[in-house]
Amino acid sequence: MSELKSLEQEITAAIEAATDEPALEEVRVSALGKKGKISELMKTLGKMSPEERKEMGPALNGLKGRVGDAIAARKEILKDQALNERLKSETVDVTLPTRMGSPFEGRVHPIAQVTDELTAIFADMGFAVAEGPDIEEDFYNFTALNFPPDHPARLEHDTFFLPVDAEGNQKVLRTHTSPVQIRTMTSQEPPIRVICPGRTYRCDSDQTHTPMFHQVEGLVIEEGIHMGHLKWTLEEFCKAFFEVDSVKMRFRASHFPFTEPSMEVDIGCQRVGNELRIGEGDDWLEILGCGMVHPNVLRNCDLDPDRYTGFAFGMGIDRIAMLKYGMPDLRAFFNGDKRWLDHYGFRPLDIPSLVGGLSS
Repeated sequence: MSELKSLEQEITAAIEAATDEPALEEVRVSALGKKGKISELMKTLGKMSPEERKEMGPALNGLKGRVGDAIAARKEILKDQALNERLKSETVDVTLPTRMGSPFEGRVHPIAQVTDELTAIFADMGFAVAEGPDIEEDFYNFTALNFPPDHPARLEHDTFFLPVDAEGNQKVLRTHTSPVQIRTMTSQEPPIRVICPGRTYRCDSDQTHTPMFHQVEGLVIEEGIHMGHLKWTLEEFCKAFFEVDSVKMRFRASHFPFTEPSMEVDIGCQRVGNELRIGEGDDWLEILGCGMVHPNVLRNCDLDPDRYTGFAFGMGIDRIAMLKYGMPDLRAFFNGDKRWLDHYGFRPLDIPSLVGGLSS
C-alpha cells in the first residue's frame, strides 16, 4: 500500500507540474496508458490470490479514478490559462489611433461611388432601385419603347446585336437602361417610383464615349403626374448631387421615342480656367434628357394612358462623375490604372449620405 501512496504522490506532483495540455497528456499516458504505471499494476491482479486481489483491486481502481479526476481538473485549469493568455495577446487598445492599413489603401471606383450617391439622393425622395439583364430582347429595348422599325438606333453601327438564336430571335446588349422601366411597368401596378442604374452598350469610342458605359434612369407612374413634378425632382436632385444651395435650370425641347413632350435639361454654370462651378455664372451645361412618358409606352405595358401619367429621365453616370469630380477623359475610367484610381478613387468608409455629406 505504501508503494501505491508513493506512486499517487509522484503522479499527482507530475500533474501539478504540467504547464500545458501536451505536457499533461504525457503524464496521462505514462500513468493510465496501455503501458502506464497504473495500467501495469492492474495487469498483476490476475496473478494474485483471492485475498490479495480483494485488497489490491479496490485500491488500484480508487487510485486510477483519483488520477483521472486530477488530470481532468488540471486540464480545465490549463484550458482557462491558455485562453487568458490568448486574450491578453490579442487585446486591442481601442483608445489608440487606428493603424494605417488596407482600409485606407483600397479605393472605391468613382462609378460605384457616384451610383451610391445617386441612390442616396433618390431614396430620400422615395425611389426604389430596379435592375434588369444586360442582354435584352428587342421588345424591351426598342419595340415597347415606341422605337419604329426603321429607327437609326436599330442599325448595327449603333447597337451590338447578338447572333440569331434557334427560335429566330436576335437579342442585343441593351443600349440604355430604359428596358428596366418596361420590365417594371409590366410586373407591378402603379404607383411606380424607381431609378434604374446599370451598364449599357453602344458602338462608340472617343474621349467622351466608350462602348460600355453607365446610365441611371428614373421613372414615376401615377395618377395626376405632370411636368411640375418632373421639374421639382430634377431640381432637387441637382442641388443635392452638386451640393449647392440653388441651381438654374433650362428645359429645351427635344425628341425621344418614349417620351412626349421630350426635353434636354441644362444647368447654369461658370467656367473658371479648368474649373466648372455649378450653380453660378451665366453659362449652360447639358446634363440629361427627360420627358413625360409617351402614351404608346403606357399602352405597350398594359397601362391606361387616360388614367395614368408619368415622367422619365436619364443621364450618364460616367458623365456626371466627370463633371462633379473634374475627370477629363472617360476612357481612363476603364483602363485599370491603379495610379488613376489612387487619385480619383474614394476611401471605402466614405459612404455617401445626405446627412453626413455625399462627398465628404
